[in-house]
Amino acid sequence: MHVKPYSQKTGTKKDQVREMFDNISPTYDFLNHFLSLGIDKRWRKKAIERLAKGKPSLILDIATGTGDFAIEAQSISPEKVIGVDISEGMLRRGRVKLRKKGLLEKIEMVCADSENLPFNDNYFDAAIVAFGVRNFENLLKGLREVNRVLKPGKDFLVLEFSKPSGLFKLMFNFYFKWVLPILGRIFSRDTRAYSYLPESVKQFPDGKDFMDYMARAGFQQIKAQRFTFGVCTLYSGKK
Repeated sequence: MHVKPYSQKTGTKKDQVREMFDNISPTYDFLNHFLSLGIDKRWRKKAIERLAKGKPSLILDIATGTGDFAIEAQSISPEKVIGVDISEGMLRRGRVKLRKKGLLEKIEMVCADSENLPFNDNYFDAAIVAFGVRNFENLLKGLREVNRVLKPGKDFLVLEFSKPSGLFKLMFNFYFKWVLPILGRIFSRDTRAYSYLPESVKQFPDGKDFMDYMARAGFQQIKAQRFTFGVCTLYSGKK
C-alpha cells in the first residue's frame, strides 16, 4: 500500500507528491539542512566521491529538487548534469540557485516524471538520486527506467533514509515522529509534508529489500553503505 502525503485527498501518489513539493519549495532548502543538522551535505559529498573513479561526463540527477546533488556533482567536473523533477516549484527555486552560482550552463533542470524519462536508451554516464526513490509511485518501474537510460557498465547511486538499529533507533524514531513534524509545521506552509516523511521512511523497503529491487530492475554489483548509525544508506550498482 502506498503512503501518500495527503491521506484525505483523492489523486495518485505522484500527483500528491508534486503538490506537496510545490507547497514546501519556498522553505525546502532551509528546512532540509536545518532539520538534518547539515549532515545531509556530508552524505551527498561522500556519494559523489564514489562517482569520481568513473569520471562521468553526463550525469542524470533524478528527483533533483532544488539541485543540491547536481551542484555537489560539480566537484568531479562532469561536462553536464541534467536534473529531473516533477515539481516545477522546486525547479524554479533550483534555477534561481544555479543562476546565483553561475551554473546554468553546467546544470540543466527538466520537469519530467522519473518513471517516464524523456531520454534515449543508454544515454547517461551515471545516474544519482538523493532522498527521492521513496516518492516513486511504482518503485520497480522507476528503477527500470533509470536502468534504461544508463549506459552499460555505468554507475547508479541512491542516497535514501533507512532504519537505524540499537539505542540510536529510539532517538531517531522520537525525532522523526514528534520533533520533525512540529518543526516542519512551524516553518513550512504544508502541515502534512513533514509527517509524510517519517511515514514514507517507515514504509520504504530499505537495506536488502531495496537491493533486491535494484537487482530486479537489472542492476549488478549492488552494494550498500550505511551512514550516521544507519539513518541514511548509500546504495550503488552498475547497469
